[in-house]
Amino acid sequence: MDKRRIAILFITFLGLVTTLKLAWIYYDANFNPYALASFCSVNNVIDCDGVAKTTHSQFLGVPLALWGLFLYSVMLFMLFVDRLKFGVFKVFKNPLDYIAALGITSFVLSIGLLFISVFELKKLCALCLVTYLLNLAVALLAVDTGKGGLFAIGDGFVKAFRNSIFDFIDAVKQYKIAFAAAVVCAAAVLTYTTLSMVLAPQVNHARMIKEFAKAKLNKYKVSGNLLGSENPTLVVHVYSDYKCPMCYAHNIMIHKLAHDFREIQVVHHNMPLDMDCNEYLQKPFHTGSCLAARYAIAAENQSNLWGMNDILFQYRPETQEQILNLAEIAGFDVEKLKTDANSRQTENRLQQELDEAFGKGLVGTPVTMVGSDYIMGIKPYPEFKKWVFKNGKK
Repeated sequence: MDKRRIAILFITFLGLVTTLKLAWIYYDANFNPYALASFCSVNNVIDCDGVAKTTHSQFLGVPLALWGLFLYSVMLFMLFVDRLKFGVFKVFKNPLDYIAALGITSFVLSIGLLFISVFELKKLCALCLVTYLLNLAVALLAVDTGKGGLFAIGDGFVKAFRNSIFDFIDAVKQYKIAFAAAVVCAAAVLTYTTLSMVLAPQVNHARMIKEFAKAKLNKYKVSGNLLGSENPTLVVHVYSDYKCPMCYAHNIMIHKLAHDFREIQVVHHNMPLDMDCNEYLQKPFHTGSCLAARYAIAAENQSNLWGMNDILFQYRPETQEQILNLAEIAGFDVEKLKTDANSRQTENRLQQELDEAFGKGLVGTPVTMVGSDYIMGIKPYPEFKKWVFKNGKK
């Protein structure tokens, strides 16, 4: 084996190992509730676990890590295919061209995934970036530039794609039945994974909370300080942050729960993850949520906590002036509201709620608590409802 093939073998093997690790991270993130954070989750931006939990970490119901494993396995096979003596393998006439075409194609697709990570997810998977570079390296090593060197890379890739396409067509002509059988099997598997999402539970999760996350209005909203029954048989405590993206959907979900089951009562607790009032934080997070929490507390003095709650979640005001304008439209006494929101009593109340939340070990929002059991984050409504009543019977 020449030096060029040895280099491709080494890089492809690194890709295989890296995607195996990514597959393990994906499994832990989506199937193992007891898994610890991986070494690749450094902060809110460099977060392999966070990326793995998104709907973009799969294609046709198959984790991207498994697609990567398939890619590198094919590349490894192509490195040795010309040494195999079986007649069927003679259709692979230009294996390095196939590797070059696969490498550059996967690199281009990787750039698209990088844009999604940066601009939509606002998270980066460090190991994914490694595979992107490995894909490019394999492509550059495998491409045949002839005597033109670097100046002939473009021509080399054109040749690689041309040979790959023509050889593929010739292979299909020779083995029509085998190719048709392979296509049918692949289509059946991908149809199953796409419809069932058995390998991508995060997609099913996103589908099931879409009703709440995409809702423009809370059709279950109420006014007053009471959400649910005056004489409940089950009390549900909610710890929330008005700048938390998931809390918006969670808020509608708990309203629906109180609407569907009149024997429960929902008790709201402010837990703003904002350094303006939260001394438990080490760095800025949900800036502005302390201001919103103060106005939620102040609204209780006018017997309309849940009315203010709806204003803060639906319109997401950024300033005190915006909150007061919306509150005036909703019928609040804005002068009293402003005074109460900036009072020492409200400040003490908010500190008390924060001390209580962090004293219980709560570190994120939203949190739903029934008795001593709680869930952090959001579940699909059927699972959420089941969890609430299961814990309510303990």
